Amino acid sequence: MYGAPVGSFLESLAAAGVTLVLDVRQRRGVRGREYAWANARRLQESLAAVPISYRHVRELAPTTELRQRQYAADKLEGVGKRSRRRLAPEYARGYHEQILDQFDLRRLLDMLPAQGLGALMCVERDSEACHRSLIAERLRAEFGFAVLDLRP
Repeated sequence: MYGAPVGSFLESLAAAGVTLVLDVRQRRGVRGREYAWANARRLQESLAAVPISYRHVRELAPTTELRQRQYAADKLEGVGKRSRRRLAPEYARGYHEQILDQFDLRRLLDMLPAQGLGALMCVERDSEACHRSLIAERLRAEFGFAVLDLRP
């Protein structure tokens, strides 16, 4: 999402056939005028106009402690969260243990639309720098899902 205006974001979802956005963020507010559209209320309004359904799946959001772990690794590497290109191994390990291993992904499958596709949404532009890549990898491994990375 970083680096994408709302129009490009919505166009990429529609072009891919997405009918449901699964928001996996803990905090659904984003700082900065250019990303104000991604705040939960505004995002839901924009999606409804397309129309694309929206669902917050907070159980898949990283905890504050996990996010702090990633920020510490970012600081050591001298990168900001908006320029990060990969997840720290200690963050990924913690996310698997604390979140993914505790969550029955069949619940996520039950949320998917009967028509169209579901999209995991967070704020990082590059999926490799976001926990949604860990969710996607688990979906591939456990259920054989083909996962696309949409980049507006």
